[in-house]
Amino acid sequence: MKTRFSRALVYGLIILFGLPSALPNVLPDSVLQKLPEWYTQNQLALGLDLRGGSHLLLEVDTSELTANKNPALHEQIVRDAVEQSLEVVRRRLDETGMVEPMITRQGSDSILVQLPGVNDPQHIRELLGTTARMTFHWAANEKSALLGKIISVQGDTPSERYQLEERVALEGKHISDARLAFNQETGEPVVNFKLDNEGARRFGDMTKHNIGRPLAIVLDDRVVTAPVIRSAIQGGSGEISGSFTSASANDLALLLRAGALPAPLKVIEERTVGPDLGSDAISMGISTGIVGALLVLAFMVGIYGRWGFIACVGLAVNIGLSFGVLSLLGATLTLPGIAGFILSIGMAVDANILINERIREETRRGEPAMAALRAGFQRAYSTILDSNVTSLIAISLLFLFGSGPVRGFAVTMAVGLLISMFTAISFTRLVMEWRVEKLGKQPLIISGIKMLDRISENTIPFLRARFFGLVASAVLSLASVFLFFSPGLDYGVDFSGGTVIEVSAPDVGVADLRKSLQQQSTAQLAIQEFGAQGHYLVRMPAQSAEDVANGTSVQAVKTAVLAISPDAKFPRVEMVGPRVSGDFGDATILAIILAGLGMLGYLWIRFESHFALAATLTLALDLTKTIGFFALAGVEFNLTAVAALLALIGYSVNDKVVVFDRIRENLRLTPNKPLVQLLNESITSTLTRTVFTSVTTFLALLPMAMGGGNAVASFSLPMLFGIVIGTSSSILIAAPILLLLGERRIRKGKTQLRDSAEVAQRELDLLP
Repeated sequence: MKTRFSRALVYGLIILFGLPSALPNVLPDSVLQKLPEWYTQNQLALGLDLRGGSHLLLEVDTSELTANKNPALHEQIVRDAVEQSLEVVRRRLDETGMVEPMITRQGSDSILVQLPGVNDPQHIRELLGTTARMTFHWAANEKSALLGKIISVQGDTPSERYQLEERVALEGKHISDARLAFNQETGEPVVNFKLDNEGARRFGDMTKHNIGRPLAIVLDDRVVTAPVIRSAIQGGSGEISGSFTSASANDLALLLRAGALPAPLKVIEERTVGPDLGSDAISMGISTGIVGALLVLAFMVGIYGRWGFIACVGLAVNIGLSFGVLSLLGATLTLPGIAGFILSIGMAVDANILINERIREETRRGEPAMAALRAGFQRAYSTILDSNVTSLIAISLLFLFGSGPVRGFAVTMAVGLLISMFTAISFTRLVMEWRVEKLGKQPLIISGIKMLDRISENTIPFLRARFFGLVASAVLSLASVFLFFSPGLDYGVDFSGGTVIEVSAPDVGVADLRKSLQQQSTAQLAIQEFGAQGHYLVRMPAQSAEDVANGTSVQAVKTAVLAISPDAKFPRVEMVGPRVSGDFGDATILAIILAGLGMLGYLWIRFESHFALAATLTLALDLTKTIGFFALAGVEFNLTAVAALLALIGYSVNDKVVVFDRIRENLRLTPNKPLVQLLNESITSTLTRTVFTSVTTFLALLPMAMGGGNAVASFSLPMLFGIVIGTSSSILIAAPILLLLGERRIRKGKTQLRDSAEVAQRELDLLP
């Protein structure tokens, strides 16, 4: 075993390295300006839901490029088109002077664009939605039919048509620069362009031999202008005139400089958050997080006294290190991420509770202080490992199948849980050992709740109510299934598709708003009063992919509102197309199934098949009841709700692992004891830990549920319900199912634990 000094040195270095990494997140700007740039940049980035901005998911439409191509070539074409589109999108946004746009590939054929500070992305939509493929074509004449096919191309209006040679005279890719200018004679906005060397040579030759002939400049299958060539143009430059405004001419110049897209980009999802809403979310997250943490700390100190205070110090180190690690990783903090961090605080205390309760058991057996401390930590190792791994399985799936803010939830929870294992097993143990040495020959006394201690001294026959528990659970789950179909879930736009617009118009009544919207829009609209007076949610049902791509329905609503309230604001816009909502639904089902299978496989390996099956069946019952809660309470089922479901999977199995771990330990010590008695004793001995862990997690989330509002209601409310359901099912459902399956094994002459499970347990018990 390493010396205490060497451990203190290693742990101290970890903390001294980790905590300063978190400091730039809380230091004032006046201090940050005096520090090195490499250090001050080590901060958590705020997601768009916290700082405001727009999120656009663009689909690269490669249908024309891949027509009649074999699968291998099809994949290569799509890959190349997406990569080229990424570069063009990046250049176009850079040309606008936008600050810190984030452009990343998502999936096989989509591009995610995040635009901080952009509250109305309509102009960006137009810039990114324009392919900007420019070509030069000669106007058709009597010789054109002999040279090739003649095409008819639209001009400024649908009735204006140009007869042009299909043959491309010059590709727009030869344009090396383009700028807004003004015609010296008319003063009208124009676009001056320059060609590269090859383009200049070809342009000079073609104009030299076609004097007096119109040359059409075609942009995305539309003639912008068709000037008559009066003389040879040898300078490698030219002018594009047309019915331009300064803004449209500047946009065209930008598009030409950035280059053409290889395929059209279509918006399939849009989300916008105003800066005020983002700042409110930050304030809410910080305040509810602080209150939740204080409630947990007060509970721990109130229950365990000085030993609870040591756990609180470890928890404070855990929080600091978690922020430090997230900063080093360059993670983005989102509103669901804050919720995940608050939940991880509640779950991090679980390890300390397990350790303290194990130490108390050893003390009651008469063990000396240091021996009780070491035995308590050793016996808690396997339970802490198993419970955290099961939670991480669910969280990892959430990261794989989630997107955006939901991934932020997964990252913060995973980092929090991993660091909690270090602080509980390593740091807290070191401090407790130091404190025990100070006691000398005094006994190690960790206080608790005397009433629970008295209850735990006598075995409670929980399994006498096993048939009632199973029947009641089955009835409630069956009722939840009926609620799922009628009245059903209140699906958010993430799953149902459609549009949600939050409107802030304090001087407008709901009747006037409805009348104006009905006059401007033919779409079916639902208007709901929301929050403070003058705040409304306008909902539109699922729209076609074309409606989502052009965003006209959102613009129509904004126009109607601004017509009766010029000062109106739109704090939030969410628009999800049919493809995205379908993908979300498929990914959610797959993530939940894989989470269940992951738990089943891990528990099968670590325990035995009937342990794994009992936990999985109980988990299915817990999930159905939680779905019923969504339907009965009318809580919106959205991506945040999926985060809650997967977090509940981890939490529920976590709770059952603690009970199962004690059952496994008792089976190894007294394998011949009647199974009913052994299960009752195991449940009773872990009752204090079960109650305390549930209370701390409940307290951590309670402020968010009470003060978080609608933004986090889909996470916090189901989590509170799930904590109660998950805790009670460990005793009333999982244990009875395990008893039935265990008795079946006895009748078949099988043992309750296989040798590999016992060996794995012994190996963990030998850890320092």
